[in-house]
Amino acid sequence: MTQIHPSAVVAPGARIGAGVEIGPFCTVGPDVEIADGARLISHVVVDGHTSIGAGAQLFPFCTVGMAPQDLKYKGEPTRTEVGARTLIREHVTIHRGTASGRGLTRVGDDCMLMAVTHVAHDCNLGNGVIVANNVVMGGHVSIGDNAVIGGSAAIHQFVRIGRAAMIGGVSGVEADVVPFGVVIGNRARLAGVNIIGLRRRGYDRAAIHTVRAAYRELFWSAGVFAERVAAVRLRLADNALITEVLAFLDAPSKRGLIRTGRLADDDSDA
Repeated sequence: MTQIHPSAVVAPGARIGAGVEIGPFCTVGPDVEIADGARLISHVVVDGHTSIGAGAQLFPFCTVGMAPQDLKYKGEPTRTEVGARTLIREHVTIHRGTASGRGLTRVGDDCMLMAVTHVAHDCNLGNGVIVANNVVMGGHVSIGDNAVIGGSAAIHQFVRIGRAAMIGGVSGVEADVVPFGVVIGNRARLAGVNIIGLRRRGYDRAAIHTVRAAYRELFWSAGVFAERVAAVRLRLADNALITEVLAFLDAPSKRGLIRTGRLADDDSDA
């Protein structure tokens, strides 16, 4: 049974699914769609052409679908999507897309955005992404499935973060992060492979060793980078994880690839 608190303001035209809970002092705009079982706890604002997935939970004082912080935005009917079962904690801000960008800001299924996270216009977060407190993203950031973003990290606009990568807390991320990589630092540097993340995704010891060895050859060996990429491509062309990394390296990038730092001490523990 859908429950809407008497103090909530739900505009005519909003589409509210079965079993939705809209708590005290929430505001829902006329072009919003909220799927079955979603919960707006209290003091939540959802506006614009926005869809909230089934079972999602939005905590007090978060805002979803508000106008982007982009001076070029002139009120175009761009979109925001939040996936099923995603948790949006207190004071999170998720801004709609822009006409000059993708026209869509998307947060996937089963994500958790901890308190005071900012997701800027045209960002695209995959499924199972965890973003810790106080993280800020510029516009057009792309984050792959199951990536983890440490607290107070700052991600530059147009940066791509690959699947299952790990961003250390208080890191400034100015360039692309390869899938399964770990980056840390005030200006983040590639420090190793996200072994814990790979374990959590169910990859066995042999698969993790293969990724670690490929990363050492790609990013920490001597010689020309293009030649190292070609050698890894030739040797591991039938390995799905390495093929994914190589496809990431091959794809167009507006920010370039994040540089390497010292190889993390615990990278050998697989």
